[in-house]
Amino acid sequence: MSTHVAIVGAYGSAGAAVADRLAEDPEIELTLIDDGDPGGGLCILRGCMPSKEVLSAAEHRFSARHDDRLSGPLPDVDLEAVVDRKNEHTSNFAAHRRKAIDRLTERDGVRFVHDTAAFVDDGELAVGSRTLEPDYVVIATGSTANVPALPGIDDVEVLTSDDVLDATSFGDSGVVMGFGYVGMELVPYLSEAAGMDLTVIEHDARPLDEADDPFGDALLEYYRDAFDVDVLTRTEEQRVTSADGDGVELHVVEDGEERVVEADQLFAFTGRRPTLDRLGLAETSLVPGPGWVEDTMQARDDDRVFVVGDANGKEPILHVAKEQGVTAAENVRRHRDGDPLVEYTNVHHHVVFSGLGVLPFARVGHSAVSAEAVGVDHLVVTREAADDGVFKTKNVPEGLARLVVGTDGTVLGYQGLHYHADVMAKTMQVVVEMELDVREVPDRAYHPTTPEILDGLFREATAALSDR
Repeated sequence: MSTHVAIVGAYGSAGAAVADRLAEDPEIELTLIDDGDPGGGLCILRGCMPSKEVLSAAEHRFSARHDDRLSGPLPDVDLEAVVDRKNEHTSNFAAHRRKAIDRLTERDGVRFVHDTAAFVDDGELAVGSRTLEPDYVVIATGSTANVPALPGIDDVEVLTSDDVLDATSFGDSGVVMGFGYVGMELVPYLSEAAGMDLTVIEHDARPLDEADDPFGDALLEYYRDAFDVDVLTRTEEQRVTSADGDGVELHVVEDGEERVVEADQLFAFTGRRPTLDRLGLAETSLVPGPGWVEDTMQARDDDRVFVVGDANGKEPILHVAKEQGVTAAENVRRHRDGDPLVEYTNVHHHVVFSGLGVLPFARVGHSAVSAEAVGVDHLVVTREAADDGVFKTKNVPEGLARLVVGTDGTVLGYQGLHYHADVMAKTMQVVVEMELDVREVPDRAYHPTTPEILDGLFREATAALSDR
């Protein structure tokens, strides 16, 4: 007798990964469910792919503006052309994803239902006009832009990242709530492409919570200098009111002092929350919240429900969603067969396309702070991008890189805030995950290539180990 698995959110990266693995099992019957119109997944339609598309246009203008070897009038960014091209590309990408799901349905025992699913009881789903009672349910419904519940915020227009990606015009000024990865990517776009005068609210002393302090300090200085953005640190939002005429007033407390920031538009780049509202979870034993999904991707309150990707609230990153999907597929089979489940673990691997991608941040593995927190004996070497001539020749001398190495030579982590740091993250992921000894990593970069900064870190770490 076959095992019936329903995947709610089959077009997303996590859901598609589960479907792809389970469709290989002839003893599993699959029902793939998604109500996307046209459908294609969050990353493709509203996340990393469209955001990089719009950032690229602003990056070209920024690079021209910062190169004194170029002369002539500075071009404007045609926002309508940017959005049109973004829509064209993401439409094609989404169609490719839908075709991949369609191909799965050509297999025996796999069907797709284009409708909305909601629980009506534990293990029972209403999908449009029909009811399903699958043996397992996989929730892969992604996430939704979060808007903070501030007093007065419902009375004004608030623009999220979704709105920015579709907008072809903006006001002259804006106030931004949220300076995490979404804010770090879209604030320079609004400044460079739209020419907005921006004030950004940062709760802490610096951005980049996951990085060692020098990286957040360097990024903060870069945004203030390169994009003329006013970043208010140690500042908390209190309430929102309408300004006289058009515009909004954001009431904040900055270093204990109350002040009002007035702007034409209010932006909320305040993270994302799991998309669970329409799933009818109140009809089940499932209680979303901290710890509601185990590291096996199995729901704490129902061992026949698995939750993957942004929907579980663990780590809203594309590659993590895919890897969680693979883990969930494996564990559905293991649970069916009575075998122990496996836990999903991953090496920290984040990239933020800060500074329009000219000054991206990447972290793989440990930072100095995280290594210290878990009591790992280590040493730290740091290198300024300006110390390597190649960054100067490419007119991108800003930033720094850092290597965290165990006292036995094992490479534990890399942080980069510099040109091409995003590209180097894959190399460093391999180095960290293979637990390579820094003294055995080949010195293979040749001038003038930006990975020389990695070679410099490897050499300096090797010398530091020799001096111990």
